[in-house]
Amino acid sequence: MDLWFNEWNTESCKLSIKVKEPIYSEKTPFQKIDFFDSYDFGKFFTLDGMMMVNEKDEFIYHDMIVHVPMAVNPNIKNVLVIGGGDGGTVRELTRYNDIEQIHMVEIDERVVRLCQKYLPITSSKLEDKRVTLYFKDGVEFVKSKENFYDLILVDSTDPIGPGEGLFTMSFYKDCYRALNGKGILINQHESPYFEEYRIEMLKAHGKLKKIFDVCEVYQFHMPTYSSGHWLFGFASKGLHPIEDHNAEKWESFDLKTKYYNSQIHQGAFMLPTYVRELLESV
Repeated sequence: MDLWFNEWNTESCKLSIKVKEPIYSEKTPFQKIDFFDSYDFGKFFTLDGMMMVNEKDEFIYHDMIVHVPMAVNPNIKNVLVIGGGDGGTVRELTRYNDIEQIHMVEIDERVVRLCQKYLPITSSKLEDKRVTLYFKDGVEFVKSKENFYDLILVDSTDPIGPGEGLFTMSFYKDCYRALNGKGILINQHESPYFEEYRIEMLKAHGKLKKIFDVCEVYQFHMPTYSSGHWLFGFASKGLHPIEDHNAEKWESFDLKTKYYNSQIHQGAFMLPTYVRELLESV
């Protein structure tokens, strides 16, 4: 009998992936975690039935959450990652020798430990000496910081369950306070396509625009996320993602990437008309 993983984007549209075998399943106090092995995407894991990371396309998400801000401010030293339990975001950050410390705050330790076991591709750098893991609520953690981080990466799930607090006005204000004078905030910004995701995209953008001097949105194409068209928010106290893009400095690092490059950086902020109009409406 064939086994299929199904994630519903709407009541009448779903992503369906044929599975070789289920690998592991666990219900934690926060969420349900499942790992599968598939034919087309390799190993992948889901939270509460929603695709988080798979071996085939994870590089797209992790390239775009990390390298875009690093190419705007290549002198970043102190980074906070909120969420990111699979470790892929930390993996990309550790490729920059000048980064001095990376704080990763993940509310559910089991996500991290299971990804270290089943997804070594993404979790391979969590034991880097510059990385400190905190198994705490990121909403509470950031409240205790002020004028410290050069970069905050909110690598979160959708705004339901454990990720809900990472989309609030009070959280974004706390992130603003935790950033230094040139600080950058990158947040998971949902998708513009299906209505449920579009509503959350507009809510997040409207809140960020009220707080940050610079508030832009950029896109990337993620085959296993709803509609395949996904967004990150770029918010900053002063640096602009296009005007301050330091392509020459970033390219001097000579990092081999599979998705990100300096041309993609510029193009990612050139949004389709309907998306631009939606963002301008809030």
